[in-house]
Amino acid sequence: MEITEIKQRLTLATVLHYYGLKPDKQLRLCCPFHKDKTPSMQIYYKTHTAYCFSSNCSTHGKSLDVIEFVQRMENTDKHNAILKCTELLGTSTQVNTTSTTQRPTQIQSQSRTQFLGNIYTYFKNAVHNSKSAKGYLEKRGLDFLKIEVGYNSGQFHHGARKDEQLIENCLQVGLLLDENLVSRTGAKAYRPFGKHGIAFALKNRSNQVTGFYFRSTVNEENAKHFYLKDSTGLYPGYPKQDTQILIITESIIDGASLLQYIKTLRKATRTEQLSILSAYGTNRLNDEMITAITELKELKEIVFAFDMDEAGTKAVTKYSTDFQTLLPNILLSKLELPSKDINETLQLHLPAEGKEPEIFSYLLENRIYLNAENQIVSFSNEKKKATEEIKPIEKESQNQDIENTDSLDTANPNKLIYKTKTAVYQIKGGLDRQLNKLQITLEIEEQDYGKKARNKLDLYEDKQIEKVSKEVAEKLRLDKHSLETELSTLADLLEQYRDQQNKEKEEQEDNQSDFKPLTALERTEAMQIAESENLIESIRQKLTQTGMIGEDDNKVFLFAIASSHIQKNPLNALIQGSSGSGKTRLLKQIFACMPNESKKVYSRCSEKMLYNVPKYYFKNKLVGFEDVDGLGEDAQYAWRELVSNGELISGVTVRDERGYSTIKELVVCGPITSIACTTHGRLYTDNMNRLFLIAIDESKEQTTRITEFQAKEASGQIDKNLQTKAIKQLQNFVRALKPYSVYNPNAPHLKLPEDIQDERRLYKLYLYFIDMVTVLHQYQREKNDKNQLIATKKDCQIAKDLMFECIMLKMDELDGSLRQFFERLKDFIKKKSADTEFTQREIREGLKISKTQLQRFMNELVELEYLHHATSHANKGNKYRINYWDNYRKMREDVKIFLQNQLDNLINKP
Repeated sequence: MEITEIKQRLTLATVLHYYGLKPDKQLRLCCPFHKDKTPSMQIYYKTHTAYCFSSNCSTHGKSLDVIEFVQRMENTDKHNAILKCTELLGTSTQVNTTSTTQRPTQIQSQSRTQFLGNIYTYFKNAVHNSKSAKGYLEKRGLDFLKIEVGYNSGQFHHGARKDEQLIENCLQVGLLLDENLVSRTGAKAYRPFGKHGIAFALKNRSNQVTGFYFRSTVNEENAKHFYLKDSTGLYPGYPKQDTQILIITESIIDGASLLQYIKTLRKATRTEQLSILSAYGTNRLNDEMITAITELKELKEIVFAFDMDEAGTKAVTKYSTDFQTLLPNILLSKLELPSKDINETLQLHLPAEGKEPEIFSYLLENRIYLNAENQIVSFSNEKKKATEEIKPIEKESQNQDIENTDSLDTANPNKLIYKTKTAVYQIKGGLDRQLNKLQITLEIEEQDYGKKARNKLDLYEDKQIEKVSKEVAEKLRLDKHSLETELSTLADLLEQYRDQQNKEKEEQEDNQSDFKPLTALERTEAMQIAESENLIESIRQKLTQTGMIGEDDNKVFLFAIASSHIQKNPLNALIQGSSGSGKTRLLKQIFACMPNESKKVYSRCSEKMLYNVPKYYFKNKLVGFEDVDGLGEDAQYAWRELVSNGELISGVTVRDERGYSTIKELVVCGPITSIACTTHGRLYTDNMNRLFLIAIDESKEQTTRITEFQAKEASGQIDKNLQTKAIKQLQNFVRALKPYSVYNPNAPHLKLPEDIQDERRLYKLYLYFIDMVTVLHQYQREKNDKNQLIATKKDCQIAKDLMFECIMLKMDELDGSLRQFFERLKDFIKKKSADTEFTQREIREGLKISKTQLQRFMNELVELEYLHHATSHANKGNKYRINYWDNYRKMREDVKIFLQNQLDNLINKP
């Protein structure tokens, strides 16, 4: 979005309303940028600027536009002010901070929604400059500072008459009508559609303007309603998905009347999840509206706010019957209006300035509930049911307020109360969830004189009940048999209550969600990455900003794997490297860039830990093991099963209620994404075959890069704030990703080299990784009719480039660290002579490697017959010679050509 477009679309009135600043009748207000007792700032709605006349103000002598005003209010730089303005506009489009002279209404490359959005901005600005529009809105009780509304003066194409593109697009959408008119100057003229009308925007799911409704301000008798041709969308927009109560009004004017008092409505219904939808008349509740309503998964109640005439009554009857069929579990109700419609009711009950109208609270609290036959039903029961389902009301239990009932009062779970004719029983501290006992701390109060007895007992023990009943009866002078009977009844009630609590907890665990909603600013920053032209390079640069030095392909590869935890088929990786090579640091840095609610990192874990966590503890989580070498055999098996099968089922022996041994199943659900580190070159084959292998860069050049960075960090040259910002931006980018199934039309043409180990599993991982690259590009990829993302040839190319080193590790019998050492060793020996014998001391000094590490490498190479003992001397030590000079570099080149040829053939396909 251009800066010029922001200034065109964001009105100063919107900015002032956001910051709670309200000018007086002369459009003056106390300046917010200095201590101001008398209004010294003048507001100019026509130019959307503000000017402070006080010489004490830091802005004196400068006219502030909307961006500068926001910048001053937020005390920030211009870039963040632009982002804030974008947030106020309700969009997440990336902002272009380069100024431009292009008119926002020239739409040669704009869509219909973009064009209508720009025109609507013009209409909203026109309200401030039209006395007739403001007078009409005031008469109807509508405040243009509280709701989004515009005015069509019919002048939107004047002054740009020579702009044929503008006129052509206005003709296309129906804002101008060609009726063969000629102006006074003899030029061609057009009739504006909806002229002198209050403009209301109809919006689609993406909150884009897709149509207009105009309410005439000059013709109240005949033609007063105008809908733009081909209009779609809803007013004031699609209801939020968490909506629990939906109020449907008959007209848009009625919807706007309620919208400006939305806080009052939510307070009256005791829920924040309340939305408003206009039906466009008694017979215009169309398919788009019905679809939007039926998709509301949290919806509890629909409230009809239709006119109190014959047409409105019939419409309520029809629609309540329809919704009873479509949504049989939804409560239906209607408002009994004291006047003809909502807007007229508002006009007759306009509140004093600064106050909210009480009429709507009254109407909602006394709404009438309907059944399928549209008959009035018992209001008290239905209202209680509705409010309890929508939002539970917190209760405070006090002894003196408890009615004399034989039911269990569970309002306070830590103070359960059971009152009978005999006594008041209070269970302090709640219940133990173990099913084999019912131990409680019980207080029994005699009602006449308030005497109390306190005991701890297990209600599953009849002897304890008999003993406590006898002791309490003697102390409080109550009937022993009544106490025994009531305690037995209390045991049954507590058992039912505990079962219900356990069931609700299980359901809550089943439906648990760690979703963290993004603010508008966070989503804007996330979209800067998601919509960037070169997404992979943008991710690489952000990862570098977080402090990841070098490892250019490895870090992007790992980031993609870590992000796959959202998918149905997540990926897993194993980082190999020598001790002190930085593998654990790389893992921690990647995990830092993942959302906090989605990751679990363990330095170590016990053998049985993975078996004993709650059922959904690891579901779609990113799990990290800093050292897989420390996992026991059972833990490695559990990890492997979670990776392969997506769940872990174990059987344990338990005692039943009769004391007999029986089997209980413990289930841990996946799938999971895991990343682990190891110093071992080879692990259990079944573990390695399920993972992507990644070798840490242990070259001298990488060491130099790391030490240089550490020096800069120690000297304060690294901006820690920039690192933190980059991490948060990457976290929010991952939060903005949604799981998708992917359709890859190129999959049949992609193969792996024949010499690769475990080709079947790696080929499947190869295809899954292409899918993940496509998911990372989800905001740039098309979808098919099954809502699947369509993988492109570019996705295949990116996947091949990032996964190439992993493919080479699978083809090489040497692990990553060992291969890097052997290549360095060959280069070192070649400088002397290919047939040179050498000792370990020479290699330690020449390659700067520790004795322990060198010993391991040499033993492995001898075992694999790459080296052999040339001579051996008790005092002078062993001498070695290279036995097998493999051409690893040529093999790499051949594999790269093999894979690239496949992609080139795809790219060249017609």
